[in-house]
Amino acid sequence: MGKGLGPIIEKLKHMNKDHLLIALLAGVLLLVIAIPTQDKNSTPSVPTTENTSGLTNTTKKDDLDVLQGRLVQTLSKVEGVGKVEVMLTQKSSKEKIVEKDSPVTDKNTEEKDSEGGIRSTMENVTGEETVYEKDENGNQVPYVVKELEPEIAGVLIVAEGGGDPVTVNNITEAVMSLFDIDAHKIKVMKMN
Repeated sequence: MGKGLGPIIEKLKHMNKDHLLIALLAGVLLLVIAIPTQDKNSTPSVPTTENTSGLTNTTKKDDLDVLQGRLVQTLSKVEGVGKVEVMLTQKSSKEKIVEKDSPVTDKNTEEKDSEGGIRSTMENVTGEETVYEKDENGNQVPYVVKELEPEIAGVLIVAEGGGDPVTVNNITEAVMSLFDIDAHKIKVMKMN
């Protein structure tokens, strides 16, 4: 052993159990703080929740365009509808929900005062950390649990067959079942 460790060991021998326990806990705490939480070669941290509504309007518009196009394709194949145009409005855009880990750390500290009294302190620390996975390029990306589709607020349909009550009812029921929205949020009109 080196010459510098001798006095430290002597002090440790003369410490009572409480002081030794506190010193040990302090050492463990310093060790935990010093442990790196992420690989130095990893990419910068990614936001924990990706919400495409926070992206540019073109992404939101692209999502709507895809839904509108699919609805036009489907409705134009229905008997009596004829030529059709669709306009959708959204409450929310596509959202990705990422997996979270919630580590809990318990810390109990007991201190004795000079008069023999004991004070006990219990501390419970809860955190939240995003769970990451590696993509095909080896980059760390958040682990996506599920993707929520855009929530539709209203639908306007202009169709050649929009003047026929049976066709209007069929279109309304189809849109209600596709987008899980109420009938009063769907308007079907006759194309001129």
